[in-house]
Amino acid sequence: MTYYAVIDTNVFISALLSKNSDAATVKVLQAVFDGRIVPLYHNEILAEYDEVLHREKFCLKEKSIQTVLTAIKEFRVEVFPQPTGEILVDMDDLIFYEVAMEKRDEDAYLVTGNQKHYPIRDFIVTPAEIMKIIEKG
Repeated sequence: MTYYAVIDTNVFISALLSKNSDAATVKVLQAVFDGRIVPLYHNEILAEYDEVLHREKFCLKEKSIQTVLTAIKEFRVEVFPQPTGEILVDMDDLIFYEVAMEKRDEDAYLVTGNQKHYPIRDFIVTPAEIMKIIEKG
């Protein structure tokens, strides 16, 4: 079974920085690679991934960054969301929320390590929670 999900940038950063192959963020990234998670995106999201993953403070290898970006582009579904009018703590996160909202009729999730940045909704889940959903599915 496949699951549609908008994946917050912090999940990819955590996965790439993790030394633990059992970390939930690493499992989310693996689920993208093996097709269990189909990433939902918008050009603003791709631009953020590219910009944030290239920040010097993370010291990520270009090869690792390109592997993630290529996987997202290869397996993704582009979404053109309608405005929700939602006000978030960090309005830079609005595009992630609106893309997930646009695909709620297909049971899309928003996977994030920063749930406090979003309203409390059952489709906004942590990496560990999405992996439990996938494992039960």
